[in-house]
Amino acid sequence: MPTQTRRQREVLDLITRNIDKHGHRPSYQAIAHRLGLRSRSGIARIVQDLESQGLLKRHREDGHFYIDVSAAESGVLIEWIENHTEDAKSEPWENQPLSLPAFMIGEYDPESIRAFRVPDDAMAADGIYEDDIALIELREFARDRQIIGAVINETDTVLRRYHRAGADIELSTGAAGDEVISVAANHVKIIGIYRGLIRPMI
Repeated sequence: MPTQTRRQREVLDLITRNIDKHGHRPSYQAIAHRLGLRSRSGIARIVQDLESQGLLKRHREDGHFYIDVSAAESGVLIEWIENHTEDAKSEPWENQPLSLPAFMIGEYDPESIRAFRVPDDAMAADGIYEDDIALIELREFARDRQIIGAVINETDTVLRRYHRAGADIELSTGAAGDEVISVAANHVKIIGIYRGLIRPMI
């Protein structure tokens, strides 16, 4: 996936949301206004860059340019991490891949990202709550203080902050005074590193 600048992601996000919410594409002037910019030509350059990346398509109709989000590139499918915890609840929508706009995972390869429905409020100190959807980059190793998805003793799937302590791995919530889970390293399978969060509407 091509690397995008922050402004390119903002423009693509705005166009995608406008189409999803209102059913039509915003004009260059509307995009510039929403982003607090004066230059429509600057927006035209950004749109041209996104078009060259295959993320947008422009076509002329009745003497005007129109913008479409590329159907092939506008969305990605993310597989779910299986929750090994015995009493973990499951939702029907977890039986199929999670569909996301491509811009949400930035430069990451969709194949390297997994979705995990957070089972508890243990990471509330980091603003992560039960039933939030954590986006995890698949990795078998982590650095101290990173938030990871992991399976403990082949039975419990958790989202915790990682710390290596000799032959053990300490998993904590990051909250002051909270209990730390200390487990032999060979009893912890690191799934990957926490990279982002989706909070379902209620």
